[in-house]
Amino acid sequence: MDLKRVVITGLGTINPLGHNVPEFWDNLLKGVSGAGPITRFDASKFRTQFACEVKNYEPTEYFDKKEVRKMDLYTQFGIIAAREALKDSGLDLETANKKRIGVIWGAGIGGLQTFFEECDAFSKGDGTPRFNPFFIPKMIANMGGAMIAIENGLKGPNYTTVSACASSAHAIVDALNLIRLGKADVIVAGGSEAAVTVPGVGGFSSMKAISTRNDDPQTASRPFDADRDGFVIGEGGASLILEEYEHAVKRGAHIYAELAGGAGNCDAYHMTAPDSDGAYEVMLLALEDAGMKPEDIDYINVHGTSTGLGDISEPKAILKAFGEHAYKLNISSTKSMTGHLLGAAGAVEVIACTLAVKNDIVPPTINFHNLDPELDPKLNFTFNEPQKREVKVAISNTFGFGGHNACVVIKK
Repeated sequence: MDLKRVVITGLGTINPLGHNVPEFWDNLLKGVSGAGPITRFDASKFRTQFACEVKNYEPTEYFDKKEVRKMDLYTQFGIIAAREALKDSGLDLETANKKRIGVIWGAGIGGLQTFFEECDAFSKGDGTPRFNPFFIPKMIANMGGAMIAIENGLKGPNYTTVSACASSAHAIVDALNLIRLGKADVIVAGGSEAAVTVPGVGGFSSMKAISTRNDDPQTASRPFDADRDGFVIGEGGASLILEEYEHAVKRGAHIYAELAGGAGNCDAYHMTAPDSDGAYEVMLLALEDAGMKPEDIDYINVHGTSTGLGDISEPKAILKAFGEHAYKLNISSTKSMTGHLLGAAGAVEVIACTLAVKNDIVPPTINFHNLDPELDPKLNFTFNEPQKREVKVAISNTFGFGGHNACVVIKK
């Protein structure tokens, strides 16, 4: 059977760089850091006391007070991102066939704050269970995608992908394939996460995975720098409206770019450490899926978390996959600005790739001072300043704990 083409017709986000896509993109190109002192809880006794939080967030600006109490923050972020993307797409939900519109969402953890609050309250009691009846619905990782569907009456395919930091990238790949196969006309794809919490920060800190640069949070996320000391945890949501090409053309939709391909695989190597072979192979699988060669790629938005192992492994994989063409590519890590949004990272970065393709400009990797001596200095990491260039095709890499790898291909 002939596979259908899939295009991107709407974008939405709320993240540490902005409450919408224009704010996010503007701050990406300005090289703004989203990091700052933690305000969501008292972190004064924590080894890490900063994060990339969504700034000036007031839930009642988006939801009725009663609704806020029924939803974890990760669900709120997801709904806000999806609202913007749906509005941006121009889809008329009054006349559309909602049985052909689905939601494929990603969340690495789900309602972590809800889980913590309920268990904390129980542990401080006398053993009598007094759990909130909304505890389970608020906590479970599928509720973000479910609530997006409920708010908009979307009755097509709906489920949540959970693959740690690769979750929302896998959601986008799955949505791509469902539309290709004719299972839906439109899918709201993306992900959300809200792990700037006591157990979130405490847990990653105990692993020594996150930066402790408390004296200068804004420069803490410094991918590929010799002095990096871990990632900076972030939060937020991001959504893309993926649509079958003919369906989009028929309704006169604005098309940002084509979602040309995608792939996923597993390192099958270690719980947390990466294996560069997995990254190498998933990029080639994604290119094969898109019907492209390595020489077709102009820009790679790398996973680039600012961790010791990952920032060495991924460039090695790029050199192996792209050969001499690797030196003609632009590479950048937008996590240097957004921090690491965990399950939402893939979707945020696919939006960055989409806008890079649309606008022919590559966002930078900020906070660079000294290149890690293990990295090839001939690679163009787009350090500190955005770079204007023709971007016909971009790929986005997202890798998660457990060895989960995903790669998404976007083209003009």
